[in-house]
Amino acid sequence: MRIISGKARGTKINTIDEVTTRPTLDRVRESLFNIIQNYVSNTYVLDIFAGSGALGIEALSRGAKHAVFCDINKDAVKIINENLMKTRLKENAIVYNMNYKKMIEKLSKNDFKFDIVFVDPPYKENLAVNSVKLIIQNNLLNENGIIIIETDEKERDLKELQELNKIDNENLQKIKIIDERKYGRANLIFLRVI
Repeated sequence: MRIISGKARGTKINTIDEVTTRPTLDRVRESLFNIIQNYVSNTYVLDIFAGSGALGIEALSRGAKHAVFCDINKDAVKIINENLMKTRLKENAIVYNMNYKKMIEKLSKNDFKFDIVFVDPPYKENLAVNSVKLIIQNNLLNENGIIIIETDEKERDLKELQELNKIDNENLQKIKIIDERKYGRANLIFLRVI
C-alpha cells in the first residue's frame, strides 16, 4: 500500500495483518480523494478506526493542516506512528490509542473541530452510525464539515442514518447524505450536517 498523491506520494506504508483491521484499498482511497480533492487543503481531519492511518495520512500528504487518528488496537497505533514517521508527517498529527467513544468525548472537551471525518470501522461491526451520532452530539464538525463512512453494510447504515434523523433531540442536528459510491464490497457514504 502506498500514499497516492501529495508530499508523501509513493511512500510505501505498513498495514496491520489482523482480521479486525481492513485497510481501505488503494483504488477506493484514490476514488475517495478524487471526490474531495478540492476540499482537503488546510483542513483538520479526524480518522476514527484508523487502522494503518492510510486515510488520514493521505489527507495530510495532500495538504490537510492537521490530523487526529484513533484506534483501540495497540498494534494499529504502533503502525500509524511508524507510517507517520515514514511519510514525515508526524508533526501534523495526534494519535490516540483508545475507544472511539472516549476519544470523541476527549476531543469535545478540548474544543477540537474537524472539516473531514473518516469513519471506517471493521466490516460487520455496527459502529459507523453510532460514531456519527456522537460526532454530531459532541459538535466536532466545523461548518460545512463532511463525514465519510466506509461500509460493506450500506443498506443497514443508510437505514440507521434515516432513523437518526427522526430522533427529536435539540442536541442532534440533522444529517444529509450528499453522495454515495460503491467499489466492489466497499461503499462510501458522504454526509453533511444541515
